[in-house]
Amino acid sequence: MQTIRLTTAQAIVRWMMAQTTTLDEGTEAPLFPGIYGIFGHGNVTCLGHALEEVKDQFPTWRGQNEQGMALAAVAYNKAVKARQIMAATSSVGPGATNMVTAAAVASANRLPLLLFGGDTFVSRIPDPVLQQVENFGEPSATVNDAFKPVTKFWDRITHPAQIVQSLPAALTTMLDPATRGPAFIGLPQDVQAMAFNYPEQFFAPTRHEVPRPRPDRSEIVAAVGALKQARKPLIIAGGGVHYSAAEATLLEFASTHRIPVVETVAGKSSLLGDDEAYVGPIGVTGSEAANNLAAESDVVLAIGCRLQDFTTGSWTIFKNQDTIIVGINATRFDAIKHQSLPVVGDARETLREMMGMLDGWSAPESWWDQAASEKAGFRDYLDQIGAASSEVVSYAQVVRAVNDQAGPGDVCLAAAGGFPGEVNNGWWAKGISTFDCEYGYSCMGYETAGGWGAAMAYGPGGGAEREGDVFVFVGDGSYLMMNSDLYSSVLSGHKMIVIVCDNGGFAVINRLQTGQGGKPFNNLLADCRLSGDVTEVDFAAHAAAMGCGSETVSSIDELGSAVSRARASDKTYVIAMKVDPYTWTEGGSFWEVGVPEVSSLETVTQARAEMDKGKSDQRIGW
Repeated sequence: MQTIRLTTAQAIVRWMMAQTTTLDEGTEAPLFPGIYGIFGHGNVTCLGHALEEVKDQFPTWRGQNEQGMALAAVAYNKAVKARQIMAATSSVGPGATNMVTAAAVASANRLPLLLFGGDTFVSRIPDPVLQQVENFGEPSATVNDAFKPVTKFWDRITHPAQIVQSLPAALTTMLDPATRGPAFIGLPQDVQAMAFNYPEQFFAPTRHEVPRPRPDRSEIVAAVGALKQARKPLIIAGGGVHYSAAEATLLEFASTHRIPVVETVAGKSSLLGDDEAYVGPIGVTGSEAANNLAAESDVVLAIGCRLQDFTTGSWTIFKNQDTIIVGINATRFDAIKHQSLPVVGDARETLREMMGMLDGWSAPESWWDQAASEKAGFRDYLDQIGAASSEVVSYAQVVRAVNDQAGPGDVCLAAAGGFPGEVNNGWWAKGISTFDCEYGYSCMGYETAGGWGAAMAYGPGGGAEREGDVFVFVGDGSYLMMNSDLYSSVLSGHKMIVIVCDNGGFAVINRLQTGQGGKPFNNLLADCRLSGDVTEVDFAAHAAAMGCGSETVSSIDELGSAVSRARASDKTYVIAMKVDPYTWTEGGSFWEVGVPEVSSLETVTQARAEMDKGKSDQRIGW
């Protein structure tokens, strides 16, 4: 057996570089297109050295915060539909734990992400080392054990030979749609430095394809049988439609069999906004159009969905007691939720097989017409709230103004806060897979970091290269949480256009607080503990200090002109404007939150009564 002597760190890098993947169009590309890294003790002298040796062939991108760079990796991996895997590395201690949130984002969204965290010494001779948190009763535990609940694969390398088994196992977990999610590998400092005679075959070029598991015949038969009995069938398109690259097949299936399609946040832009089959977004951040259809539906095809509470209205939107949910999903865990009729398999292949068995069948035309009518009403509502007003500037107007200028190659990116409901409703997809609103984990701070990763993926040489701009929508609250990757995007040359809407704090949570009977408290800046008047942030000046092009606008007309200037810029451009904290897109559905049973406020007591009334519609034990 031919061997080559390398350190553990060198072997990891060489193995990553040997892996390739097949993209949607069948082209071969690096499976690991690069790595985001912030170095410190724990990864700089060994893994950092190994990466420096191949810096011209395997790019290392420097972030400003470990959480931010790992979130950028998540956004990149989502943009390429999980066909490639950006990795991230950090030092020991706080550098590693900063990435825990990003791991949770990847896990909740069923996305691959490879994380390497520096670790303490296996020998334990230098213990306790700088940044080590000692566990009195479990000496082998380190802060890296915190990744276990939020990853699908976890390992700590305690001998150089272990990576020969561990790395392929991690990769299988990340690529298999049934187990897809983040993988974490802890790298003790002394083990990174150790040399070992690795078999050369371990570094042989290896091409991977994401598997497309076919559904069991009996499950397909049961699902088709249920659908053929339906009078009011409905399709819910989830994120799995994108990961399966099933968008075109979904449109063909829905159009052929006359089944209306609604989308989750993760599934948005599975169809174009103007496609005849498309109705609108479903659930709490959704539209009355989609939710009205869900209320009457008798068979629901949930394709690639986790059936999160924001999709199901905390399980209240399906009003028909006899509604059957068919869970089409690559993961059985998701396919069987609430006693759904499971069809475990790849979304694209499952739909193709179902079409073959549904030849000649379609839903009643009256149901298709009803869906079209609901959609028309939804569009009329969007036109009304999106129109510029001299009285207030709303999120809806901002989204509409940018969407009007968008082309089929432009991408909308947002997360958490008030924007999910606004972009989910108001952004009318003009291109397939052009929308990323991180709402699986609802992570504030994802926006600018995710925008950087998305710009990298969609830009020249990226795994999802396309013509167009990445538009990032972010509120002032999220911007202040994490904004340093504006600087990362300037340094690396990955341009994005960032729209910062300043509504004076955490306005959407203030809406929830007051909407459930509470008093405004600690959400809007005006309602928190202050030493004087509110100090306003000049977001444009802040962005300019990090090298961005920037400006502040005060009207929708000015915003439109600013977007044109941003498009012409050759670097990241930030547009800031004030918006009203009390004007929101309406619609949506019931959402269960905890409201006190006992309160000194009559408004809270009334809200509790309303919550209990809403819960009476919940489906339990489905």
